[in-house]
Amino acid sequence: MPQTYNVEKDYSNTRLDRWFKLKIKDLPQSLIEKIIRLNKIKVNKKKQKSSYRLQEGDIVEIHNISKFKPKSPNKILKYKPSQKELSNYNKIILENNENFIVINKPAGVAVQSGTRSLKNIIDILKESKYFNDQKPYIVHRLDKETSGVLIIAKNRSYAQLFTSLFRIRKIHKTYLALTFGKIQKVKNTLKDNLIYYEGKKKITQKAVTHYKVLKNSEKYSFVELNPITGRKHQLRRQLYNIGNPIIGDNKYYFSINRKNRDIKKKSLMLHAYKIKFMINNVQYNFKASYSNLFEEFIKKNF
Repeated sequence: MPQTYNVEKDYSNTRLDRWFKLKIKDLPQSLIEKIIRLNKIKVNKKKQKSSYRLQEGDIVEIHNISKFKPKSPNKILKYKPSQKELSNYNKIILENNENFIVINKPAGVAVQSGTRSLKNIIDILKESKYFNDQKPYIVHRLDKETSGVLIIAKNRSYAQLFTSLFRIRKIHKTYLALTFGKIQKVKNTLKDNLIYYEGKKKITQKAVTHYKVLKNSEKYSFVELNPITGRKHQLRRQLYNIGNPIIGDNKYYFSINRKNRDIKKKSLMLHAYKIKFMINNVQYNFKASYSNLFEEFIKKNF
């Protein structure tokens, strides 16, 4: 007898192969295609392609697939936070409702697990009281060393909603950064064509950021940034390009400031300060305070 599953609202408009990976078994795409080809998966009694978009209420039948296993399954390690760590996260909650949570992400913690970062926000929140019987959905990212406002959805429908709002640029973000050198123009718009590589493939992406210098000296600048596009390392690279890399940026720091090792900071001085958006005619505005290290540097140097 096949196993039968009723598609829930959270998975409405999800591809069949994606649903299978999330709900049944995380198999390689080629193996999922083979299972579908062999008529081991049916939707509403019919054979469907892997790209078929499921709808709420669809009935998915999974016939015996026990023999289908990846050749070399990867063991996924999950981070297990201590009770003390979970308790500390209560202090960084900016908003908690039935559809999403907003936190003031601490610097030095990755958003999700990676090859170099076992400790991560998603695994911590999974174990917290804020996600009882719910799954955290990533809707945007902050670099591991960047602190500040981070939204995490609690269901698929809001994850899709936030993804759409980010795509059409209806979510507005404000960052604060401390940089090396005096930024000459108090207000300006940075426009760059940033180059990335996927293997040997070269990809060029347009990056646009408005900025305003809040304070500066001959050595440093305190700047407010409003990115219009959302490219990887966008703010770090654009400030580097104008000769004012962010303090503590190990990746883009040394080529300009090799002689200034004594003033290099361990923490990246980049903070996601504010975020605002509108859902169902309700305006949301969130602001995250920056760290003591950030504040001490401002007081000492400006």
